[in-house]
Amino acid sequence: MNISVKSLAESPGLNCIPSIYAYSLTSTDPPAASDLQDAIPTIDFSLLTSPDPHLRSQMIQELDIACKDWGFFRVVNHGVPESLMNMVIEKAIEFFDLTEEEKKEFEEKDVLDPIRYGTSFNSKKDEILYWRDFLKIIVHPEFHCPNKPLGFREVLLEYSKRTREIVKGLLNGISAGLGLDQDYVEKALNLESGLQICAANLYPPCPQPGLAIGLPPHSDHGLLTLLINNGVGGLQIKHKGKWVNVNNDVPCSFLVNTADQLEIFSNGKYKSVEHRAIVNNAVTRLSVVLANGPALDAVVEPAYKLVTGERCLPAYIPMKYKEYLEMQQGNKIVGKTCLDRVRV
Repeated sequence: MNISVKSLAESPGLNCIPSIYAYSLTSTDPPAASDLQDAIPTIDFSLLTSPDPHLRSQMIQELDIACKDWGFFRVVNHGVPESLMNMVIEKAIEFFDLTEEEKKEFEEKDVLDPIRYGTSFNSKKDEILYWRDFLKIIVHPEFHCPNKPLGFREVLLEYSKRTREIVKGLLNGISAGLGLDQDYVEKALNLESGLQICAANLYPPCPQPGLAIGLPPHSDHGLLTLLINNGVGGLQIKHKGKWVNVNNDVPCSFLVNTADQLEIFSNGKYKSVEHRAIVNNAVTRLSVVLANGPALDAVVEPAYKLVTGERCLPAYIPMKYKEYLEMQQGNKIVGKTCLDRVRV
C-alpha cells in the first residue's frame, strides 16, 4: 500500500503536497454554489412510514420529486438514536488512530474483501492519488468488522441493522413513487440478501487544498447511499451543472443520494447523482458512508412494468450487480463512466 494520507499529513514541516497528489480542476469545472444549500429536499421518514395514507402519499410524492430533481435529500425523524450515530463516527476515528502496523493487518487485496483498509480510491490503478484514507467493511448479508478498536463491532452491528430499516422504507416509498407495488424493488432485487458496505473516509488537513482532492466526481454503484460526518464540510453534489456545497448541519439527519443501480432499475427516471469530496488545510473531515445495493447475484435491469409498451424501451442492458461492482471498484473512478457501459 502507498503511504497513508494521515501519516503523510502528520509529517513534520509538510508545507506542500507530493506531485502524485496534484489534481487540477479543469477550466470547464463550474465553481461551487452555496446558495442552493437550503433548497436540498428533506424527507420526514416518520411520515413516509405513517399509517395515515394521506401523510404517506404526500411524502411519497416529495420523495419522487427529490429523486427526480436532485438525486439527493436529507432524511430526518428516522428513529436511529443520535448517540449511536455519534458513536459510529467516534469508533471510525479511533480506527484511523491505530498504528500503521495495526491497520496494515486489514490492507486491501481484492475489491470484495470483507474488510479492506487503503488510501486514495484504487491505489493500484490511480495515476493521481486522492487525499483520503478509507476503511471498507461488508456488513450485510454477512456481518464483518475489524477487531479493533474496542466496541467497534457492537456499535457497527446495531448501526447497520437500523440503517437497513431506513433503506427498506425509502425503497418502498421509491417503488410506490415509480408506480410499482410498494415491495417491488425489495422482491425484484432480493434486498433481504442485499449488499451493504460501510465505508469510513478520512480526509486529513492538506497544506495545498486547492491542488488536491479527496475524491473526484463520481456516482455510487448501489441503490441508495447514506452518509453522516463529523460536522466538517467538504461534500459537493452536482445539481443542474453546478457544484453545490452540502453541509450536514441538520442534527441527527442522514444525507442520502441515489446511485447507479437505481438509475438502471428506474430506466433513467431517477439519475444517480455525481458528487465529490474536497479538502481543507485546517481540520480533519471524517465521513461514514453506507452503500446499499441489491443482492450480489441479482441481475439488475429496468423494472419490467416501466418498459412495457413501444414508447418505453429499456435504456440499460441487464447486468449482475456483482459484475457491476467489480467493474466500478476495480478501475479508476471517473464520473459516471461505469454506467455508460451498460447504456443501450
